[in-house]
Parts: sequence; structure tokens; C-alpha cells
Amino acid sequence: MRAAMTASSKTVALLVAAGQGSRAGGDIAKQFKPIAGKAVIAHAHDALAAHDGIDAIHVVLGEGQEDTARALLGTRAIASFVTGADSRRGSVRAGLEAIAAAGGADNILIHDAARPFLPGAVIDRLLGALEQGHGAIPTLPVADTLVRDADGAMGDNVDRTSLYRVQTPQAFRFDTILAAHRAWDEAQEATDDAQILKAWGHDVILVQGDERLEKLTYPQDFARAEAQLAKPRTTRVGMGYDVHRLAPNEELWLGGVLVPHDRGLAGHSDADVALHAIVDAMLGALAEGDIGSHFPPSDPQWRGASSDRFLAYARDRVTARDGMIEHVDLTIICEAPKIGPHRDAMRARIAEILAVPLDRVSVKATTTERLGFAGRREGIAAQAVATLSLPALS
Repeated sequence: MRAAMTASSKTVALLVAAGQGSRAGGDIAKQFKPIAGKAVIAHAHDALAAHDGIDAIHVVLGEGQEDTARALLGTRAIASFVTGADSRRGSVRAGLEAIAAAGGADNILIHDAARPFLPGAVIDRLLGALEQGHGAIPTLPVADTLVRDADGAMGDNVDRTSLYRVQTPQAFRFDTILAAHRAWDEAQEATDDAQILKAWGHDVILVQGDERLEKLTYPQDFARAEAQLAKPRTTRVGMGYDVHRLAPNEELWLGGVLVPHDRGLAGHSDADVALHAIVDAMLGALAEGDIGSHFPPSDPQWRGASSDRFLAYARDRVTARDGMIEHVDLTIICEAPKIGPHRDAMRARIAEILAVPLDRVSVKATTTERLGFAGRREGIAAQAVATLSLPALS
């Protein structure tokens, strides 16, 4: 069932800040702790208020916290302060009921104050998804290897292919999520509001989340956020270029996607020329050599290897430098096959491997007007530009 949105739809945000955050340490609830001179709750409020699609912000607080919140939020616009409950679910329910009593809304974003660094692009994706359904959540793929605990030893590996980390804000049709909360069995606790909506019989759409939305839980999370905001950053740009020849009896992998074709690319790995170009661009921006220096063709372990492993490695190198992938621009150069029908799948796969929003990945294609090796259909080339944000050198 589709849920239509109109230009006159009213969208409100419910900022959930009712917890004590004991794991964060100290005597101050974590939503009131300062980061770079501003309280966490103020960072979260400002991120919501900066988006022109949000008409009002309601705040849920714990018992006796309103005076503290008012002092920290100052003159910022707050539609209402609501006293929460002992559980997150109960606090959200209290907020929903208060909004309903005040006239309700068409759409609502339910956001945890402990995720204060909210990019506007995530809100865009969530509100866009509500045009197709009653609920949407931001997610990130699980990048790490997962294992089970076998009495303190490593147990079986867990297949992470379809596993995602869930973030907030979570977006809903207001009347639907209110009804779902009212129908929920209060003897049970829910991990989030999407679980409640799903139990009410509605699908929840997954959209791309953002690494900046990581939850603040422990003291080291606050130290990292403080350092991140205080640290000057610089933009680094790298360029990558790669070529592989076309050969019979080979699969054609481009941009992490298997493309039907009468020939494939020949190489030591799966010869995904597009991903190789992106890897080189990212390593170039890091000034860490090229793909061959990290994955030498002479090493038999990389024979036939899937190139998504190389791209994931480059992503992890950026993360290890406290960097962020701002944008990747890829151009595939060939006469055939046609790239257009596969462009969206390539963008999605690259974004998934890099754990970045889809709008940070561009895939284009061109020909050489039948000139050179690409024009003679002897091979395929790709060039890429990667833009990274890194801590500035001291």
C-alpha cells in the first residue's frame, strides 16, 4: 500500500532525550554533555532545525530535566517539552500522544538525541521513502566479520550479507506509528519504533544511513566526537585509471555488478576495471601507493579475487586515517556493453561497499568514437576521482 505525500504535508520531529546515559560516565545525562562547547541535545536540535522539510520539533525529556534542557537550548524553537517514561518506547509513546493532542501531523521523524550529527541528506532520503510507504529507517551495511561466542572462543562465522546497522531518525506516517504504539503489548519492550510498525503489519523501507550518525554511548565516543569537531580537516583528491582487455570465456564485472556480455575482462583478479580505478583514486588521495602495491599480481592469493575486497580495503584505509569519503566520480570508457541499464546497480553496489550514501557516488560512461583499443572493442578502461576529508596535518 502506497502512502501519498503532498506539498502541504506537515512533518514534525520528536527528539528523544529522556535517558540518563549512565554508560557515558559522569554526573550529567549524556544528552546534556557538551561537545565543542555545545550540548549534545543542542547539536541534535540544530541538525533537525536546519532542514526546511521539518515544521516543528518536540522534545521528550526525563522527569525534572526541563529546566536544564531549556537553559541549554536557549531561544531555539521548541513546539513542546514532553515528560517521558522509564523506557524509550514509553517516552516515544508519550511524545506521540502529546503531538496528537496538539493536532497531530502527517509525518514524523523520531530521533535519538544521542545521535547528534545528522546530515540533511539522510532526512531527504527518509522523507522521500515515505512517498512509497508508512515507515523508513536509515541503515548501514555491516562491514566487519561477525563470529559467534563459543565460551570465550571464536565460534561460527555469521553471514553478514543481509545484515544492517539501524540508525535514527526513523520516519513514519504519524497516524500509523501512533496506532502501532497504541496496539503494542506493553508487557514487551521494543528495540526501536520500526519494530513496532512492522509488528503492526507495515513494511519498513531501508535507506542509506551515514557514519556520522553513530550513537554516543561511552566516554570514548564523546572524546572522539570532541576531537573530530575540534580537529582541522583538509580535502584530498585522488585520481585512478585502469585498463583490462576483453577476452572470451570470462565474466564481465563492472562496478561490482555482473554485466551480461559476450566477453569478459581478463586479469589476475576478477578484473573489475571500474572498482580498480576507484581503489587507485582513494589510495592516491591517501598518498598510499596504488592497487598493485597492496595487492601484487604476483601473489597467488588474489587470483580470481572479487574486487569488492580491494575496494573495502581502501575504505578501511580511509577509516583508519579518521577520514571520510565525500564523493566518488567514476567514468567507464567502452563501446560495448551499454552502461546505462546497469548504472543504478553499479552506484548502489559501490555505495554499499564504501558504506556511503548513494548521492556520493557518480557513475558515467563514454566512448572513444571508435578510436584506440576501446574503440576497437579490445578492452575497457575506467577513470575515477575520489574526494576525501582527512584530518589536517599538524
